Amino acid sequence: MSKENINIVQQFASDNYSGICPEALSAMQDANFGHASSYGDDAWTGRAANAFRQLFETDCEVFFVFNGTAANSLALASLCQSYHGVICADSAHVETDECGAPEFFSNGSKLLVAHTTDGKLTPDSIHELATKRQDIHYPKPRVVTMTQPTETGRVYTTEEVQAISAACKAHGLSLHMDGARFANACAKLEQSPAELTWKSGVDVLCFGGTKNGMAVGEAVIFFDRKLAADFDYRCKQAGQLASKMRFLTAPWVGLLESGAWLSNAAHANRCAAYFAEQIATIPGVTIVSSVDANAVFVHASEGILEPLQKRGWKFYTFIGGAARFMFSWDADLARIDELVRDLQECALSAKDVLV
Repeated sequence: MSKENINIVQQFASDNYSGICPEALSAMQDANFGHASSYGDDAWTGRAANAFRQLFETDCEVFFVFNGTAANSLALASLCQSYHGVICADSAHVETDECGAPEFFSNGSKLLVAHTTDGKLTPDSIHELATKRQDIHYPKPRVVTMTQPTETGRVYTTEEVQAISAACKAHGLSLHMDGARFANACAKLEQSPAELTWKSGVDVLCFGGTKNGMAVGEAVIFFDRKLAADFDYRCKQAGQLASKMRFLTAPWVGLLESGAWLSNAAHANRCAAYFAEQIATIPGVTIVSSVDANAVFVHASEGILEPLQKRGWKFYTFIGGAARFMFSWDADLARIDELVRDLQECALSAKDVLV
């Protein structure tokens, strides 16, 4: 298929739309030379795992899987028995977008959902669910899973992570972090990955690569090696053990050793902040959530959003009805300016904002 037949116009509906960043692609190309042992017994996989240990300043256990659903579900399953409960926010990806995979891979662990106003869990919400019922007829709470940043684009501060960890310890719960966009949180807070995870009490992190510039791939990082017992068997059973593992891990080498994992996220965050600043005064358009990372949630009438879609712009409205715009490692400011102009024109021509 020729390039002419492919829609290459940049969109901001999802950071999954972007291609592979140069650092990840170059590393994959470098790995595509000669033969290497399969199933992770290769130099690239060892190098990637060691790069994570250096990044997190600890001797963590690292596993590589294809996607975020598998990463979250298998990590939670390793922390639970089938009769346990997993506390999560009502907007968490494990609750809304993983098709029951966490329950499936844990053989039935129940998600215990906390209602939130901004997608963030709090110590109080954890306490409420952890103590709601303690009889044998109800799933026993065992794990808390937090999303960093949240599905609503909010970033937990280090202090908030520590407070959640303290609540977990008070109730004997493990703490899992869904970090599909973890790099964006690090860029926002300008703090080290270690400070935002194990130094603040996180037991297991799923570090997202796909949204950070890779074609495919997430890392499951156990800061307590005891919790990783037999996790390699879980990966194999779930179809997540890559035979040509070097092509799943080499891009991580490119991202981590070059520092692109952080610069990619910082660029995406800056573009989100830029977009939010540019649309702040458009009539009939309201930013409904703090712009902490690379997401901007916009509330506008159908009289504004429908014409915007007709102009070719793609976006999703699946969280609270607000239109979500996501910015990736390759977001182009000139293209963002085009979106701003079209949004402004649609707003000015909408009946409900005419004077």
